[in-house]
Amino acid sequence: MKLLRRGGSDDSADHQVPATEDSPAATPDDSASAKATTGKGRPTPKRRDAENRRRGPVAPAPLTAKEARERRKAARKSQSKEERKAAAAQRRADASKRRNRMLAGEEKYLLPRDRGPVRAYVRDIVDSRRNLVGLFMPLALVLIMSMFLGPVVQQYVTLAMFVMMFLMIIEGIYLGRMVNRKVRERFPDSTDGGFGLGWYAFVRASQIKKLRAPLPRVGPGDAV
Repeated sequence: MKLLRRGGSDDSADHQVPATEDSPAATPDDSASAKATTGKGRPTPKRRDAENRRRGPVAPAPLTAKEARERRKAARKSQSKEERKAAAAQRRADASKRRNRMLAGEEKYLLPRDRGPVRAYVRDIVDSRRNLVGLFMPLALVLIMSMFLGPVVQQYVTLAMFVMMFLMIIEGIYLGRMVNRKVRERFPDSTDGGFGLGWYAFVRASQIKKLRAPLPRVGPGDAV
């Protein structure tokens, strides 16, 4: 009996497979990669790549204004009524934001004619003075209203308008020369000057101060 038991134990020992150095042990990295590839068979894509695939290819920029209008019409047709209202409200908000920044004098939002330190200096010169040409628009309204009055009153108003126009022309010439002289002193290397700069100053001076854009940074009598 002892012999039988001993032989059985020997046989079981013979059937056991010993661990050798040739058989590699499982590592945490191998198990993690196995789990990652078992489910999908491929690595998880990045979020940016997944979003780009959902959006599809980006259309090229429109080459003409007509093409841009057609694209806007097509985009509006594909939107619901609520989406169109939200898009319109967003456009109005963006336009208001750009206008407020333009009125504040931010260089990025200014019109090309108003950009640059020279034009900003000219605006300050005009805004720091009380200009006779600023009465041009109010006098034009007075002249229009005088058309409904009697012929005698209309003659006097017309005569007064001609006198004021003559004085405004003289002041405009003086303002243009003064602006060019001060710009040459402040910015000797600037190429901006001449009739164009004088006309820019005259047009701003002829506007009502509250309606000037960008808004004045200085008041009458302030040093520039």
